[in-house]
Amino acid sequence: MNITNVPEHWEKEAKEHQKAYKYMLERGNFNKMLNALPELNDDAFSKVDCLECANCCKNHSPRFKQPDIKRIAKSLGIKEGDLVARYLKLDEDGDYVSRQKPCPFLHTDNTCNIYDDRPGDCRRYPYTDEDVLLKRVNLTLKNATICPITFLVMEQLLKMEKSKLK
Repeated sequence: MNITNVPEHWEKEAKEHQKAYKYMLERGNFNKMLNALPELNDDAFSKVDCLECANCCKNHSPRFKQPDIKRIAKSLGIKEGDLVARYLKLDEDGDYVSRQKPCPFLHTDNTCNIYDDRPGDCRRYPYTDEDVLLKRVNLTLKNATICPITFLVMEQLLKMEKSKLK
């Protein structure tokens, strides 16, 4: 994987830091962390080639909202009902998600068959430049073990919090 400045076993490290991440997200300075996110996000994205990783597409499913379904069905030249029947299912929250992992639109070279029309969740993932990272703690904790970009951002936020204590 083409990742620079990321520990070789970052997934293990992310799992080991879950409690520290959770504590920081729940008790840290929200505004200070939020203000730091754009720069941390850009820095992390400069170190990780998503096409080398694709862990998100291999391990998660985005929510497919109605506008996403309409747009994707149109781009594939199929009816919305056929898209739902073929590729999607309802999850426990009542959202449409992919029936399978990895994502059925993921190619073997980690490119996306519907990239230009992908769901909003895919466009925004891993949420490292928005308040979702700070507000949806459980999602962020999970993402830190799946996405090296989330891991890098969380590690930098931890360093910020620790330096504040010194």
